[in-house]
Amino acid sequence: MERKIMNIHFILHEKFEVPGAYLKWAQKRGHHISSTRVYEEEELPETVDDIDFLIVMGGPQSPDEDRQVFPYYDPKAEIALIQKAIDADIYIVGVCLGAQLLSVAYGGKYEHSPEREIGVFPLTLTDEGLADEHIKDFGSTLNTGHWHGDMPGLSDKAVVLATSKGCPRQIICFSPKHYAFQAHLEFDLEAIDLLIAADGEEHLYQQNKQLDFVQTPEQLHNHDYSQMNKKLFAFLDSLTQI
Repeated sequence: MERKIMNIHFILHEKFEVPGAYLKWAQKRGHHISSTRVYEEEELPETVDDIDFLIVMGGPQSPDEDRQVFPYYDPKAEIALIQKAIDADIYIVGVCLGAQLLSVAYGGKYEHSPEREIGVFPLTLTDEGLADEHIKDFGSTLNTGHWHGDMPGLSDKAVVLATSKGCPRQIICFSPKHYAFQAHLEFDLEAIDLLIAADGEEHLYQQNKQLDFVQTPEQLHNHDYSQMNKKLFAFLDSLTQI
């Protein structure tokens, strides 16, 4: 089947939260790419008329941030844009914070995850995940990246497709074209280096001693991220054939 060329728009919340394999996929498939760098105080699109696929990336913020710490981040405006994308039924993928914002746009309430997760840990697909046409090829388990303390909420029709030992809401389908990924399948070593620098090596070592699901910088560097990237490419290829 011939691939359609799309206009893909990224919402980027921090310089150190890069789109990684999402961007590489868009580039390799020849899609038109645009972005809003929230951290540079760039304005969000007023409409989604020129967007075929909205990808909302992660960040240290939360969906109900009071803007004191991050004055450039306007969650209400982002949620309103996501709601426009939902109404237009364009493709949407929310990643980490983006997943939580997508859940709020669908009427859910984001929550704190039972465990803080930083590192590479396996996802386990639910029965619904194993039946989902876009992620069933992940297999029953898949090692993916994690860097979060919160998780998406659920709407009445939301379907949880994957969980982890530290978080029960890792991949959620809100509608056929709208997916939330709390996990980071886009991670590569460049993304990891930026996140480690932002969080601080010593802080990671301290968390590793105190928390069950936080890995050290050495552990983070020793992972092979290529397989999760490959699975992400396959998911995006499958999703965009709808």
